[in-house]
Amino acid sequence: MPRASREQREVHHERILTEAARLVREHGPDGVTVPGVMAAAGLTPGGFYKHFDSKDDLLAQAEDAAIRTRADRLAGLVAEDPTTARDRFLDTYLSTAHRDHPGRGCPTAALATDVGRPGVADAVRDRYVDGVREMVGTLSSLRGDDEPAALADLATMVGAVLLARATAGDPVSERFLAAARERLADPS
Repeated sequence: MPRASREQREVHHERILTEAARLVREHGPDGVTVPGVMAAAGLTPGGFYKHFDSKDDLLAQAEDAAIRTRADRLAGLVAEDPTTARDRFLDTYLSTAHRDHPGRGCPTAALATDVGRPGVADAVRDRYVDGVREMVGTLSSLRGDDEPAALADLATMVGAVLLARATAGDPVSERFLAAARERLADPS
């Protein structure tokens, strides 16, 4: 049987990372298995170690992929119109779509309760912290380099999404999102 080309290997690697990032955001690091990720990517588990040293390596790279996706989306908003980027980002972040689809959403909110638990690999936690710092930096730049306010914004955003997810199905869920959006609407 012929070996996959370098290009095909890269395609497979990206597919694995995309699916792992989605599954980790949906189920947390402990809820993800190598066979599950490989199946979601349409590949057999036997090829896993051609791409990653370990499950922890996969999880750290998946976290990085999710962070890159979020950063790319925000950069796209800034490129379209820097004056409205923050408001459009808040509208998306504090939406029922983000609440209802953590696998496509922000890893900061999706993994906030998971990465602080014992047993999470240092590489996963370290990448998460790097991603949080990156997001604070981006929010700070959108606010004119006001880091304390950006920290409070991020805490409000993540807290609202976590509470909205925990109360989904009850009217209070949407009220959490709306209240956070209203509180954050004025960046001053």
